[in-house]
Amino acid sequence: MRVGVIYGNGIGPEITEATLKVLEATGLPFEWVPVMIGDEAYDRFGHPLPQDAVELLKELKYAIKGPFIVNKMKGRLSCVHKDGSEAIYPSLNNAIRRELNLFVCPRPIRGVPGISGAYEDFDVVVMREITEDVYAAIEHSIGNDAAECVKLTTRKAATRLAEFSFEYARAHGRKKVTCVHKANAISITDGLFLTCFREVAERYPDIESDDVMVDAAAYYLVKDPKRFDIINTSNQYGDILSDLCAGLVGSLGLAPGGNIGTEVAVFEASHGAAPDIAGKGIANPVALILSGAFMLRHMGFVREAQIVEESTRSVLSAGKDLTPDLGGSGTCMGLAGMIARKVKETL
Repeated sequence: MRVGVIYGNGIGPEITEATLKVLEATGLPFEWVPVMIGDEAYDRFGHPLPQDAVELLKELKYAIKGPFIVNKMKGRLSCVHKDGSEAIYPSLNNAIRRELNLFVCPRPIRGVPGISGAYEDFDVVVMREITEDVYAAIEHSIGNDAAECVKLTTRKAATRLAEFSFEYARAHGRKKVTCVHKANAISITDGLFLTCFREVAERYPDIESDDVMVDAAAYYLVKDPKRFDIINTSNQYGDILSDLCAGLVGSLGLAPGGNIGTEVAVFEASHGAAPDIAGKGIANPVALILSGAFMLRHMGFVREAQIVEESTRSVLSAGKDLTPDLGGSGTCMGLAGMIARKVKETL
């Protein structure tokens, strides 16, 4: 079972090692294959995302990815392909997704008893489209006094996302899919996104569907989150709302995610690289550990995935050796070690 490992930077290497420790506790025969992307790749090859790394990930099919630091106003990245074509992306994270033809980022966020307070029953999956919207890098300056960004929305991408959301609902026993948009103010682009959603919804009469404006969705997530089951939304809205969900359940360190395409899947935490705490050993590894469990589930190892998920939740609820973001004084590897032991005990 060869699985790619992208260590990232900032806290990436720490939480990645912690995640591999927990996944190895399942006893599955992993062979971890390092994939050089980021600063190390730039130093060696002159580019943070070499085409050889892209081809290796396509060969491996599955990968665990640590977060990368994305500096403000410096994220744009050009990738030249072997056929001579070129693509420009707004960030390294975006480039990895689009070079691998990944199109949806599911972020399943659940509350944890003893950690999440009033939101311990929170259970929402944010389905984020990750190929277009304002993150498509179609932007330019107009002199020194203005800048313009295109909000790209295509029927193909909106339809593909909606189909994935409804199929996911069927496969995982979910009852409802909600389209989150702003079609009252952005009537053409978000209007197309909503139209495609409604067209797909008609093909799934067994799954309840509705739609909510993005600002109202933020309000209802705080006040009445049980009205949501799966949120189907565009790139930027999904990015923002998934962080809101993480905050409600207690920490960005509790929000897992995956980037899924038709042939390749890369699993990563929803949060960033947190350079302010890098190297201190106090980063919360749970989001990436749960992303690893998500990978196991996607690979077909449902029993092992469930054991990792429930072991993680059990350790968190016990309240021992929690990392500082959860109010404790524990360490990254200490928390991962407790979860790994719980996985072994359960098996």
